[in-house]
Amino acid sequence: MDNRALSKRIKYSLIYYGVVFLIWLSNFLPRKAWLSICGLLGRIAYYFVIETRKLVVKHLTLAYSKEKTAKEIDYLSKRVFTMLGKNAGDILRARSVKTLADLDKFLVVHGMENFENASKKGKGVIFLTSHLGAFDLQITVMALHGLKPNIIGTPLKDPRLNDLLFDYRNAYGAVAVERGKETFRLIKALKSAGSVAILIDQDTKVKSRFVNFFDRPAATPVGASILAMKTGAAIVPTYIFLGEDGMQHMHILPEIAWTETGNEEENMKVNTQRYTCFIESVIREHPDQWVWMHERWKTKPGEEVL
Repeated sequence: MDNRALSKRIKYSLIYYGVVFLIWLSNFLPRKAWLSICGLLGRIAYYFVIETRKLVVKHLTLAYSKEKTAKEIDYLSKRVFTMLGKNAGDILRARSVKTLADLDKFLVVHGMENFENASKKGKGVIFLTSHLGAFDLQITVMALHGLKPNIIGTPLKDPRLNDLLFDYRNAYGAVAVERGKETFRLIKALKSAGSVAILIDQDTKVKSRFVNFFDRPAATPVGASILAMKTGAAIVPTYIFLGEDGMQHMHILPEIAWTETGNEEENMKVNTQRYTCFIESVIREHPDQWVWMHERWKTKPGEEVL
């Protein structure tokens, strides 16, 4: 084993055992104290993970240079790390959640009737969400409400961390599905009036098209549009954020109506743009709770997966 491979193995082992320890520790402290500690850890990380900090500042500048001063962007970048720590803390604690009563102690669901209205059409529901806030808690909400959602996500590089994530996502009846695989299974689930949760706010190596995101072209996965086009399923947008009241707030919004252009390629572009506009709007509402370290504008025109 060369030095680089050994270094990577040690790095992921430290992360894995660190996460396992934090999951264990999270259950021994009151939530308020735990989130304060996690927020502090996030703020401390800001000063040590230099490359990640640079990416956050770079991407915030790309998005907000016309709206915010350098000082405001610097302050916001610090808030990003603090809130990332707090939201990660709630996700770690969520492994001990077993019932809706447990969930209700720290999470409020708004708009469940919007899912119910969309579900009545009988063609399945696609939950459209993003990496905002404690986004994995939405899976817990869906699963504990008996929806048994299929969760589309990108696997982590370390198999042990990936197993932890998939075990959490598979709890209470949810089904974790690797991005880009088992498309037939997802279509079958939707045609059986089931539900699928999908995140389209990252630049990943899947079928994508360029749409506008913060006034810049961004390669964006078109999976949600393709599934809706093939099945007629309703696109129901959702998001979650940690409020100033200390509670997690999950919002389920009314269905985004499908725009039919008569052309499959245009359908993908037009509808993916509409979905991306929704995601941008909620990020603008809670800019300190999105994953700004992600290289959202990395892919250049001509490099996208067709």
